[in-house]
Amino acid sequence: MQMSKVVSHSTEGNLLAEFAGRSSRAEKKKSTNLNNSLYSVLIFYHLMAVLVQYSHYYSLPYNSCRRTTRPFSPFKLSSPTRLDLSSSYNTPISHSSRSFELPRNRCHKVVFSEEESTVGSTSAATDTDVFRLTYLEGNSWLWEVGGATILVDPILVGNLDFGIPWLYDAAKKFLKNFQLSDLPQVDCLLITQSLDDHCHLKTLKPLSDSSPNLRVIATPNAKPLLDPLFSNVTYLEPGESSEFDARNGSKVGVKATAGPVLGPPWQRPENGYLINSPQGQLTLYYEPHCVYNKDFLEKERADIVITPVIKQLLPKFTLVSGQEDAIKLAKLLHAKYIVPMKNGDLDGKGFLASIIQSEGTVESFKELLAKELPDTQTLEPTPGVPLEISAP
Repeated sequence: MQMSKVVSHSTEGNLLAEFAGRSSRAEKKKSTNLNNSLYSVLIFYHLMAVLVQYSHYYSLPYNSCRRTTRPFSPFKLSSPTRLDLSSSYNTPISHSSRSFELPRNRCHKVVFSEEESTVGSTSAATDTDVFRLTYLEGNSWLWEVGGATILVDPILVGNLDFGIPWLYDAAKKFLKNFQLSDLPQVDCLLITQSLDDHCHLKTLKPLSDSSPNLRVIATPNAKPLLDPLFSNVTYLEPGESSEFDARNGSKVGVKATAGPVLGPPWQRPENGYLINSPQGQLTLYYEPHCVYNKDFLEKERADIVITPVIKQLLPKFTLVSGQEDAIKLAKLLHAKYIVPMKNGDLDGKGFLASIIQSEGTVESFKELLAKELPDTQTLEPTPGVPLEISAP
């Protein structure tokens, strides 16, 4: 009788264990299926973004844009691919009487020297070695250096939706009414990547209508999109350099660096850039995903690093890096100033916007930076307000 009771308890225990095991396996399967579904959505999103953008390319006449690009040669230090760079193509973008005039008394100033750095100083600086950085939200910037104005990855017409607004649609939070007509004269358009959040056709088409000969420096991945729009484009692969003339006669140097690979592993990487002031006293580095090639950058130096510091994550996929990766980047380039960009801080709608998660904050980045690089300063930009960094 006692043995029968023991067997009964044992059988009951086995049944409970079996039930628990099945429940655990069911939960794991459910979680795996959810992750696989989200990953499939990510792949679908990426393919849709590429197809939408390249559908524009293939819908154009054959001779106008179907040109064969060079095969990718990593970090090739040869001369860049150039179209016509004659002086007749230096016409700046036209602007209206409502041109973008930001009040000087709101401009945050920083004076930099090799010995010490002070924030808020108003010491005089040479005109050619001052970076004046205006954040236009998202990945968009307006930079002024050496008498030249550089427009970076502009999104100034409509929202950012990759052509699939039902899946993702994002608007700016602060500069909602800022338009192309509000820009000052632009001397150079700088494009880092070929997808819509950097190479925004809704903005670039009207920009090219008003200034088709505007000087453009871009990743070769954007060639099918830019060739039909602009006639004065220089495509830089990582390691290649170019320069352009400012209105005061000085020259601004641009060198491409390797950014993220947005596609299969064999695809050419997108670009980051090193910008040198005319007198060479200041160098700025910019890459909007905080993705970089360590071996390539270890030979470079940058006083100013513009980078995201807040990570943007999808399940099993990092859209934008930051935090400790931004610290490593600052160490690599021996940066003296970090200018954090919040390119995920948009009013987003749609399924993809709902599943994108942020990791870290600007404050948590500052804490990491204070521990790892106590002499490096974080300079937070305010959208629409210029931030000046000068070399005495």
